[in-house]
Amino acid sequence: MTTPPYEQGYPQPGYPQGVSDKSKVVAGVLGIVLGFFGAGRFYMGDIKIGVLQLVVSVCTLGFGSIWGFVDGILILINGGTDAQGRPLRD
Repeated sequence: MTTPPYEQGYPQPGYPQGVSDKSKVVAGVLGIVLGFFGAGRFYMGDIKIGVLQLVVSVCTLGFGSIWGFVDGILILINGGTDAQGRPLRD
C-alpha cells in the first residue's frame, strides 16, 4: 500500500489540518523588505496579487512598493491566509 501524495486536501506532516505550512513572520518580513517585488505574496502563493504589486511598483517608479510594505506589516499584525485560504502559522 502506498502513501497518498501531499496534495490539496491531504494534511502535511507536522502541521494540523487547516493550517498553512507558510509562516506569517516570513511572509511579513518578505513583504516589508521586498515589497517592491511582491515577494510576500509570492511566498504565500498569491501569484496574481504578487504580480499586481510588482506591476504597480514598476509603473509608479517605486512608489507602489509602499503597498508591499504596508501589506507586510498587516500580515505580521493580523496574520493572513495562503492561496488555499488556510491561516498562516505563527
